[in-house]
Amino acid sequence: MSDLIYSAKIPEPALRRLPWYLSYVKLLKSQGETIVSSTQIAKKIDVSASQIAKDLSYVDISGKTRVGYDIDDLINVLESFLGFTNTHTAVVFGVGSLGAALLSDSGLEQFGLKIIAGYDVNPAIVNHAIHHIPVFHSNEFIERNKEMKAEIGVLTVPPGAAQEVSEYMIRGGVKAIWNFTPFRIRVPEGTVLQNTSLYAHLAVMFNRLNG
Repeated sequence: MSDLIYSAKIPEPALRRLPWYLSYVKLLKSQGETIVSSTQIAKKIDVSASQIAKDLSYVDISGKTRVGYDIDDLINVLESFLGFTNTHTAVVFGVGSLGAALLSDSGLEQFGLKIIAGYDVNPAIVNHAIHHIPVFHSNEFIERNKEMKAEIGVLTVPPGAAQEVSEYMIRGGVKAIWNFTPFRIRVPEGTVLQNTSLYAHLAVMFNRLNG
């Protein structure tokens, strides 16, 4: 299983667009708005109104003809559909600059991701806390996770260790891996994998910038 398969029903591109809509309608709510149309969203998100309507047809909400969607209802439905209203516990493997930044990012909890521990082999980091989140030695993960029961592993280790560490996390009970390394790890069927390579996105940006 190479990448995260989100749902048998909703196409992945549509699912990736839903958080854009959620972010915009939350902004409208903060400005006192109560109704929003697909056309309004389209003007700000650079996605056609027909595409937005199609994307929203996958979630359990319907708008009123020539009126639009109730913003409170749309926010609630999108947050629930995207899983942001549930808490998913996670651990970070590799507490370098990126891993430490993720431990410090309290905003992730607003989207349902609660990081409960970091793991590393660096003695300067182990047995310390970052943003009140403890960092343990990697060798302790399997034993500690029997109690912590983290279901998601965030992978920010050096690329050469990525495959080995991912297999180790899975043995410790992790059911999904968010891979920030540029190495394309392989996971067994049934394990969810999401690759988020900063370097790949940089390459695309640089290529377009120089093109």
